[in-house]
Amino acid sequence: MSDYEDMTVAQLKELLKEAGLPVSGKKADLIARLQEGSDEPAPVEESAEEESEEDDFEEDYEDEDWDDEEFDEEHVARQKPVLSDDMKAALALRAAQKKATPSFRRTEWFRYKRLSRSGWRKPHGMDNKQRRNFKYRGSLVRIGHGKVNAASGLHPSGFQEVMVHNTGDLDQIDAETQAARIGATVGGRKRENIHSRADELGIRVLNRRRDR
Repeated sequence: MSDYEDMTVAQLKELLKEAGLPVSGKKADLIARLQEGSDEPAPVEESAEEESEEDDFEEDYEDEDWDDEEFDEEHVARQKPVLSDDMKAALALRAAQKKATPSFRRTEWFRYKRLSRSGWRKPHGMDNKQRRNFKYRGSLVRIGHGKVNAASGLHPSGFQEVMVHNTGDLDQIDAETQAARIGATVGGRKRENIHSRADELGIRVLNRRRDR
């Protein structure tokens, strides 16, 4: 038990992969799964006939033109934050409110392309139809469109985002409640180092790029 507690999430997942066990869940779930796997009885030795059948199958398997990349790729579940019941309820309420919130568009956004790419601006003018709240114009930003204050600033997954620019910034992150977001100015080589270090610490990277 103590040996597993001292290991990182990435190391625990490697042990689970070697044992052929699922790698999803929190650190406590990974440790419990490893302990259950270690308690299982050793497999019974196969007979000579079964071994010969497996050898024949392996020979047939080697003759086939299989794509190794399809078997090397294994789905790994993303880390989930440790949240209280109140915070889970706040995130669910915020998601429901967001679906009911209209899209706020600038006046005359449909007429000029440059306005469609810009953000919200308060409408002015005595005869402005949007300011006068005509129904065929866009919605106005109002106080009533605010979201749940308890979940303000959190990622939709529930993590608190922390901006990182090097591997040293990862040491200040709590893997249970915080997730890393790599800065846009970080280069490719440094980004790979951050990915590797985040896997060792069990930290989720929100804007991880796929390998090209």
